[in-house]
Amino acid sequence: WGDSLRPAIEMIERADIQYMCCDHLAELTMAILSKQKSKNPDLGYTTDIIPFLRGVIAKARERGIKIITDAGGANPESCGREGVELCQDLGLHATKVAVVTGDDIMDRIDEMMADGVDFVNTDTGEALSTIRDRVTQANVYIGCEGIVEALGRGADIVICGRVTDAALYLGPMVHELGWAMDDWEMLGGGTRIAHCM
Repeated sequence: WGDSLRPAIEMIERADIQYMCCDHLAELTMAILSKQKSKNPDLGYTTDIIPFLRGVIAKARERGIKIITDAGGANPESCGREGVELCQDLGLHATKVAVVTGDDIMDRIDEMMADGVDFVNTDTGEALSTIRDRVTQANVYIGCEGIVEALGRGADIVICGRVTDAALYLGPMVHELGWAMDDWEMLGGGTRIAHCM
């Protein structure tokens, strides 16, 4: 979030690519986005994704390039709505925007703790219950399954919340190459490649 978008724009304009995968998140970014969402339920995503899409989506559609991003942050649904509105404003009515959710577990924390999940801090050994009253956001890293499903349904833009960094790149590989989600050898190789991206 905040990096120059020029290299990505140049790739969409000139490079021989099928997918543009954009990683916008870090743990600090998620904390900032969560705070924004708590103040305004329409925010909570990295807002620079909208000007980026405005500058590239027409060319990406023309060239058949799919865009996958975790810019949805703490509010992928709102980011997705903004993406749809943008495409409508630009006259790109056939553009399919998918939203991948499932990472936000804030509403399930108490239920999970009651079921015996103690969410132990790996550094201190303390259970989450010792600071539960101060927790403002809880997300888990999810894998590439939602991205694969979105691409399988013809999505042109896939907006995710907190997925693993590798999932952004592994998803298109699984989709394009038809890997099974239990083909550990191919998924392992794809994950290694994705970490180099």
